[in-house]
Amino acid sequence: MDKVCASAVEAVAGIPDGASLAVGGFGLSGIPDVLIQALHEQGATGLEVVSNNCGVDGRGLGVLLGDGRIARVTGSYVGENKEFARQYLSGELEVELVPQGTLAERLRAGGTGIPAFYTPAGVGTQVAHGGLPWRYAADGTIAVASPPKETRDFADRTYVLEQAITTDFALVRAWRGDRHGNLVFRKAAANFNPLAAMAGRITIAEVEELVEPGRLSPDEVHLPGIFVQRVVKLTPAEAGDKQIEKRTVRL
Repeated sequence: MDKVCASAVEAVAGIPDGASLAVGGFGLSGIPDVLIQALHEQGATGLEVVSNNCGVDGRGLGVLLGDGRIARVTGSYVGENKEFARQYLSGELEVELVPQGTLAERLRAGGTGIPAFYTPAGVGTQVAHGGLPWRYAADGTIAVASPPKETRDFADRTYVLEQAITTDFALVRAWRGDRHGNLVFRKAAANFNPLAAMAGRITIAEVEELVEPGRLSPDEVHLPGIFVQRVVKLTPAEAGDKQIEKRTVRL
């Protein structure tokens, strides 16, 4: 039952080239930065990433992206990452853009064993009709486009069928965790972390504070340990190294 690994390097050692990864975080909030850095050092490439966005240039998933380690991204926001936009538009990166709520539910469905679900999000658009550019050719034409999706009417309203997402691995960050893998997330840093953790077949969690089993009340656990296979305890310096995408000040 003790799922604690000696280091982040040990935790990600078995992630192979071409693996699919669900990664928690929103921008730079709640990202598993230490695990991402360890994976970068490990050298895995050709990765297929499912994450709300791809970090920023030089931070978070942007580190892997900048070195050409990511082959495909399923997400809902390109954001502040200029390299992400460049690789996508030049045909170097395949990108499946998904409505944000749909992405969250696809991850949750994958974790709960639901193969697909109907949603009104995207009905009447290319999300349902197909034709969204997944990959561009070097000349700017569309090399790979999204396929059309099944639609169905319920109570006089049209819905589109979306498939669940499961991945080989998941990388997440939590505020507190115990040796059994039970996790507690803090405020907005929860974001996509619980959902990504549920979708991964092997989920690796970095935790800012590690406690012994029994210290966490069942009422405060946000994600039960059944979804987590490996836990990495961060040092105080690693736990405190939290970057801000945009700092706004008032004169």
